Amino acid sequence: MELKQKLEILADAAKYDASCASSGTDKRTSSDGKGIGSTTGMGICHSYAPDGRCISLLKILLTNFCVYDCVYCVNRVSSNVARARFNVEEVVNLTLSFYRRNYIEGLFLSSGIIRNPDYTMEQVVEVARVLREVHDFRGYIHLKTIPDASPELMARAGLYADRLSINVELPTIASLHTLAPEKDGQAIRRSMGHLRLKIDESKDKTLTGKKPPRFAPGGQSTQMIVGADATDDRAILDTSANLYGAYKLRRVYYSAFSPIPDASKMLPLKSPPLVREHRLYQADWLLRFYGFNTEEIVTGNDGMLDLDVDPKMAWALQHREQFPVDLNSAPKAMLLRVPGLGVTSVARIISARRVRAIRHDDLARLRVSLKKILPFVVLPDYHPGHSLDHHDLKQQMQQVMPPQQFGLFEPV
Repeated sequence: MELKQKLEILADAAKYDASCASSGTDKRTSSDGKGIGSTTGMGICHSYAPDGRCISLLKILLTNFCVYDCVYCVNRVSSNVARARFNVEEVVNLTLSFYRRNYIEGLFLSSGIIRNPDYTMEQVVEVARVLREVHDFRGYIHLKTIPDASPELMARAGLYADRLSINVELPTIASLHTLAPEKDGQAIRRSMGHLRLKIDESKDKTLTGKKPPRFAPGGQSTQMIVGADATDDRAILDTSANLYGAYKLRRVYYSAFSPIPDASKMLPLKSPPLVREHRLYQADWLLRFYGFNTEEIVTGNDGMLDLDVDPKMAWALQHREQFPVDLNSAPKAMLLRVPGLGVTSVARIISARRVRAIRHDDLARLRVSLKKILPFVVLPDYHPGHSLDHHDLKQQMQQVMPPQQFGLFEPV
């Protein structure tokens, strides 16, 4: 099979993995004339697909052969799809060639399971080793690790990769047992625990005062499929909160289930609305940066997020008694709960009000959404009056920024 045909098959097979972000690592460059590549500076481009996924990495599978038969996976052993496999040298050459053309900033490499987890993981690690040690590649490398692989191979992966990830696949271990009985949910979490320990160890100085060898400075992440089973949003966010707390993950990625050819009867016939995936990302942000917990974010009896408005707005509409908030005196924790205010804008408000009182005209200079924020705040020269009591406030907020899917080449 020609290399171009392999690339078409294995790049397409990798599109279902959303966790291809390139961030959180240490800065490296080849501007001194040594090596090739960089993780920062000029020549690094960040491109995004219409659905928001980062495509600035060469994102491929080593192979889409797989000995497992996970019913939700298009690459399962029983799936009737075209198969291909790269060797180590081909992946290395593609990465270097694409980088020199400024198509990519690094490599995201995953794989189906060939023979067994150790054999597959050894091949994946060898790609990273050759790039680093033979070609002195200093660009970004994200490796998708195999949970059942030996700890020694996982440790080697962390020496070469900027970020490691292990997919939990589904929100609950029970769902994983049903849809992917060959995979062990507990083994996945044990591997996450081992990676967390190695990452923590790499940040501590030894008894001699020297830092240990670098180990996945970008941390670890995971991904779960949304909509392949009946798990509700509350349970999904509970799982995410547990993963963040127990394993110090950098990110949990959510991927809306996409129907696949020759699908099992256990799977739904159509994808969940894409806005559900979007709301989960917004809720995830509230968990990590805004001080919310799952019980506050998901309050409906059905355990699902409101698809009509973002989770913070939904919370504010259900807790109108806590508004309006005085922007000149409210604590930071409360400011973060005001619809329309983000972490950056809250920091600007706190900084500005140390100098003088914030007034209505200052909000535009602070680059906040006036239509979102005004019903929920009070200022020396502004009061929302009875706008919080309007029965159609939710409908008004829906009209502030109606959902719209832009095309890649359409003007915004």
